[in-house]
Amino acid sequence: MVAQYASKTFALGVDRFEAAPGETIPVYNAARSVVDAMRHRSRIGETLALSALGRYLHRSGRGGISELQHIARELGALSVVRPAVEAVLA
Repeated sequence: MVAQYASKTFALGVDRFEAAPGETIPVYNAARSVVDAMRHRSRIGETLALSALGRYLHRSGRGGISELQHIARELGALSVVRPAVEAVLA
């Protein structure tokens, strides 16, 4: 699967992971990964995207919702993510 992102959002939700002592690589954090899964749910499957969302919310709790919504807003996916979050938390 190939996805295109606007250059201004490419660094959104990027963390650094130490792959070896003194060597770090950029990786998308959990919130960005979940938002991307929700955005591409027709490609990867809605079940997988919702499962990722559920696991994210279970691990991060209600505190993770604000980061998820921030990233979704920046990527224009808030209309997809917000109702899914509400459904999972209901």
